[in-house]
Amino acid sequence: MGTKGGISLASFCVFNPTYGPREGEEHKKIVFFYPKETDIDTQIKHIGLCEAIVRFTETFSNKPCQSLHTTKRRQLFLEAEKDFWMIMTVTIPFTEKTKDGQSVLEYHEEEVQDRVYEAILQQAYRMFQLFNGTFASILERTGNNVKVLQQRLEHFYVRFLQTLRLPQGDILDIFSGIHFMPLDKNTYLHVQCFINLLEASFSSIKYTAFLYNDQLVWSGLDQEDMRIIYKYLITSLFPSYQEQELQSTNSVSPSRNSAAPGDVHYGKFITGPPDIRNEKNLGKVPRVYINTECCNEECFLLVYRAHNASVCMFLPAACKINFELCHKLDSFLGPRLSQLASDIGEQFSKKAASGADTAYRFIYFNHMNLAQKTTVHSDMRKTGSNNIPPETLKLLTDISSDMSKSPEDGEIIVKTSTDNWVVGKKSDHREFFVVINQKNANLIEINEEVKRLCASNFTSIFFLD
Repeated sequence: MGTKGGISLASFCVFNPTYGPREGEEHKKIVFFYPKETDIDTQIKHIGLCEAIVRFTETFSNKPCQSLHTTKRRQLFLEAEKDFWMIMTVTIPFTEKTKDGQSVLEYHEEEVQDRVYEAILQQAYRMFQLFNGTFASILERTGNNVKVLQQRLEHFYVRFLQTLRLPQGDILDIFSGIHFMPLDKNTYLHVQCFINLLEASFSSIKYTAFLYNDQLVWSGLDQEDMRIIYKYLITSLFPSYQEQELQSTNSVSPSRNSAAPGDVHYGKFITGPPDIRNEKNLGKVPRVYINTECCNEECFLLVYRAHNASVCMFLPAACKINFELCHKLDSFLGPRLSQLASDIGEQFSKKAASGADTAYRFIYFNHMNLAQKTTVHSDMRKTGSNNIPPETLKLLTDISSDMSKSPEDGEIIVKTSTDNWVVGKKSDHREFFVVINQKNANLIEINEEVKRLCASNFTSIFFLD
């Protein structure tokens, strides 16, 4: 067995077949193409083949084409908006073997699971929509100027595609859920009162979300908006901020409120002024497009953090973000959020100290409220460090796919070649997967273990037997 090639991005494109209807105008169909250095003839051929596949499959099914399998490539198709197609092509992993004295490449297409990479493609579109609005809205705002849309796509995707971790794709990309933080009633009430007071004190804040340690505590956004915002926060904004803090010599310096010289706190803007004492630098305040009350509502996103607690504030684009507002927010948020973060931290440390049963690894997802919980992954950012073998993790996706084909609730139990028992349960729009390493156990014993696990970790959730 020789070297092995992994999953990587071969190409990514956006095209609209209505833009180049005549012969010789095929290049007009291309709205975006990556890699950028690909010559125009190759781009035209690639888009032409993709369009032909889409049209051909339409004759056999009412559902649009989703994927195309070849020996060396896997193509994922998404009609993101009417007439706008996004195509992502990934390479198939291979191993190099020697057979009869010659080098032979053996491709492993089972390692690329369609549902996972279809979900990643969908997320790529939703992330663009978050920061730019829909393709249609961009065209509407610019008088149907396709050049502007092309520029927006290039500006966004040239950087975004570099951040994709395709080899780490797994079942969590399909769920794209939210890790909620359970709190006792009194502490949750304190958070709710804090949010109410914040919104009452600053009328320009339209929506708010509160997170602690990458876990969502409270949100005033629509579920789908919060889902993509959450993805952005924990995979991009928070990691880059923490990296900057580690490199900064002032990362642990408290902030002193000029309005009250004795008031010291550890609050700081993540988006907005990097230093509240330097009024010459307002920093970066991203614009986002959300659909909570109306489609493509443009808002500023201000994020403020103290210790491990973060407050995300959404202000309508008509509002003016200036230092006066940021100073007032810092004075209000800093002391209160620092104290609230300390209170939540006490609860968090107690739960962390109690620990989880290391004999079990599980993933839970609720399709109704997008709640997600995992002990399979070492952290919520999916950096590739997992607590079970990759083959077992892929098996969870296969089991989920099988269960999704039936409207009925049910259970699937599998024993792997590595002596792991894998149990998948589907009950009342919830999916639950357990990996148990008990070599000599039988089905009855495994079933009892799963019941005990549910009783200890999901006491408030009813699973049908």
